[in-house]
Amino acid sequence: METHEINDRFLKFFEGQGHTKVPSASLILDDPNLLFVNAGMVQFKPYFLGEVPPPYPRATSIQKCVRTGDIDEVGKTTRHNTFFQMAGNFSFGDYFKEGAIERAWELITRPTSDGGFGLDPARLWATVYEDDSESAGLWRKITGLPTERIQYRGADDNYWDMGVPGPGGPCSEIYYDRGPEYGREGGPVVDEDRYLEIWNLVFMQEIRGEVSPKKGGPVLGELPTKNIDTGMGIERVAYLLQGVENVYETDLVRPVIARAEEFSGHRYGTSHVDDVRFRVVADHARSGVMLIGDGVTPGNDGRGYVLRRLLRRIVRSMRLLGVHEPVLPEFAKVVRDAMGPSYPELVSGFDRIEDVMRIEEEAFLSTLTSGSRIFDLAAEETKKSGGGILAGDKAFQLHDTYGFPIDLTLEMASEQGLSVDEDGFRTLMEEQRQRAKADAASRKSGHGDLSVYRQLLEQGGETQFLGYTDLQATAKVVGLLSGGVPVRSAKRGEKVELVLDRTPFYAESGGQVADTGVLLGSGVELKVHDVQKIVPGLFVHRVEVTEGEVGIDTELTGSVDQHRRMAIERSHSATHLVHAAVRGAYGKRAAQAGSLNSPGRMRFDFTTGGAVSADILTSVEEEVNDYLQTDVEVTSYVTTKDKALELGAVALFGEKYGNDVRVVDMGDYSRELCGGTHVQRIGQLGLVKLVADSSIGSGVHRVEALVGTDALRHVRKEQLLVSQLASTFKVPTDELPGRINDVLGRLRTAEKEIEQLRTQQVLGSASSLAEKAQDVNGIALVAEKLGEGVDANGVRALATEIRGRLGSRPGVVALFAPAGDKVSFVVATTAAARDKGLAAGKLVPSFAAAVGGRGGGKPDMAQGGGTEPAGVDNAIVALRDALAAT
Repeated sequence: METHEINDRFLKFFEGQGHTKVPSASLILDDPNLLFVNAGMVQFKPYFLGEVPPPYPRATSIQKCVRTGDIDEVGKTTRHNTFFQMAGNFSFGDYFKEGAIERAWELITRPTSDGGFGLDPARLWATVYEDDSESAGLWRKITGLPTERIQYRGADDNYWDMGVPGPGGPCSEIYYDRGPEYGREGGPVVDEDRYLEIWNLVFMQEIRGEVSPKKGGPVLGELPTKNIDTGMGIERVAYLLQGVENVYETDLVRPVIARAEEFSGHRYGTSHVDDVRFRVVADHARSGVMLIGDGVTPGNDGRGYVLRRLLRRIVRSMRLLGVHEPVLPEFAKVVRDAMGPSYPELVSGFDRIEDVMRIEEEAFLSTLTSGSRIFDLAAEETKKSGGGILAGDKAFQLHDTYGFPIDLTLEMASEQGLSVDEDGFRTLMEEQRQRAKADAASRKSGHGDLSVYRQLLEQGGETQFLGYTDLQATAKVVGLLSGGVPVRSAKRGEKVELVLDRTPFYAESGGQVADTGVLLGSGVELKVHDVQKIVPGLFVHRVEVTEGEVGIDTELTGSVDQHRRMAIERSHSATHLVHAAVRGAYGKRAAQAGSLNSPGRMRFDFTTGGAVSADILTSVEEEVNDYLQTDVEVTSYVTTKDKALELGAVALFGEKYGNDVRVVDMGDYSRELCGGTHVQRIGQLGLVKLVADSSIGSGVHRVEALVGTDALRHVRKEQLLVSQLASTFKVPTDELPGRINDVLGRLRTAEKEIEQLRTQQVLGSASSLAEKAQDVNGIALVAEKLGEGVDANGVRALATEIRGRLGSRPGVVALFAPAGDKVSFVVATTAAARDKGLAAGKLVPSFAAAVGGRGGGKPDMAQGGGTEPAGVDNAIVALRDALAAT
């Protein structure tokens, strides 16, 4: 039975049981606790938590999932996968344990001729939580399973949660006995290779805190209703029904291995070492395509880092199989053809997927050879010195200069019998790994901390947003929080979180920043600094009480800062127009990858298939501003998502949309799904001026623009600058570029002449310095502190010249050049000195500490620097002593 048919049978069975079929969510949802969607229930968490009422009592889905905790284990066995499909049926306060067990058993044992999976009931086992005798009784009652085939297990095995604060509960698992040839008898508690888990039924009834009940943590409370969350592993059922040994031999995965066989000439199944590489390629190719399809692009942190790591492991595995040409786009085609019937977005968006993979592979291949050479040298040096740990700075160099993920370095080191100084690497990475996310992080809460907000939502209902039409409105206070704790009132000087029954203030979302303004009442005044949707539907205003006292039920009139809101609306509308122009220039592959709409300034990130030319961006700017002259009306309306997409509305990667969506039209030029606020007519934008563009990652480009009066001020400022330059150079503005280039050319010529004179002056001292060479244990030593102003090139040139003047003698030259509070140094050795075992790079450690520095290099020349120029004399003494001891 093909995998696509397994999917279809599952969904049809549960649709026939009154479940609403729900499409798979994107792998990247806005969840502060998850990097990727890792279970079928993730998109339903708001319903399980009671944050919003479920739109249906029952649901079913086939969810694409990615789990990355064991990337290193992928390939080593056939059990580990990063990408998989989870079939699930869900009940929101409807049926519970009995209904879940009945339905699961019926589907898996029903004959294939009747739409089931036809598994032999005699080979099925069940496990239940150690305290859940109720479920054990239901298994006996419903299925007739004998007591010996129902096993009790502890919390580690049969209590389910997501590894983060949120919903959980006891679970019951269905296992299939593959037979004695696969292991020992005795059920799942004895051997989970022979007894294969295929379905997990979670009886969702509790909320866990920071520490899971699996680890002895407390249960924070009961969920508002008892729910069912089940997950059937599609790939595991597939290899049972297809009669193959493991997931890598199923119909959706084996084609990737077959393509790798064609590339390499090797055959899967003939060598364990090669098989590991084949499995890495097959698994990571699927994960990579699915992640890119949902909008992830390679990068150096977060989701982008995981994707980069997956793709680069494919490339390296293929190189180890003897393939050095590009392979990622070809694997992407195989995955598209295999997965496309279930995920049509892989077909419609394939151009962009292929572009991202091609660009990432080209970037990696260009550095892999040189980086591998650096690694091999570092590994060889480590082994020669008798060490077993590759230095952290070497791992950092490989990452920073050659784009090697630390995991690749760890893997290569392990193959050489070495470990890596990870702590040293992490220390060096710390500053680069920091990102400006403090503000965003401060606004996000784990699901275990949201009960007070959910309670406010339950008590007062959703906040009515009036801000599409009104910037001023009267409302009533329905909630006050101080430090996350409910309070009855707040006085002057206090900063609190405030919830109103309705509000004109926009809460930050969709790239649009939050409104600010004031709230006024009888004897009370509050300043609104920020507005966030902590839970869906609840607008939380972060305010400061500036006058009087505010309490529950206080009536307030909210006034949005109108000037600021209008500037934000201009930016947001400009983003839509720029998006449309970019898609017009690059096609559908130019998908939005992020945006920020703040007062008078917009930032727009988009995916590309290659470099972005200045000419095209100029055309984008001109096209947008030309369209502003039409002054078309901006309209918005609510319709179904399917209808909106039929009309050509653009949906954004990673966004979760309900059945009903809001569409924003700007004539026939731009049509997007959007919940933000916009201008009434596009002529209100006035001017859109692109002021910056840059590449922010593999295949992702960023443009920034000023809008309206901010754009006008920028243009005026540039005009003034050009006018001043023209006056200074005494030429008309149109001749200014030529005049500046002429001046710069003459400056460069003058600088070269000065550098030549300086070098000649420095080299003129070479003869006298060589004559001052001291004999130290048969070695001619020239060690000197140079005057200020000699640059690094001059120091190296002088050291080389002195070394030449020492002739055939064994000689060492060490020159120190102070520059402010720093000092640089160069060490050079003659051939005769090197014959005696004196290597420049190995001499550096003997004196570098005296100048508070470090350095290194080759046997004939080494260089470095320090932060203590006053220690030069001591460094010279230390070098002399080191030579005397040889």
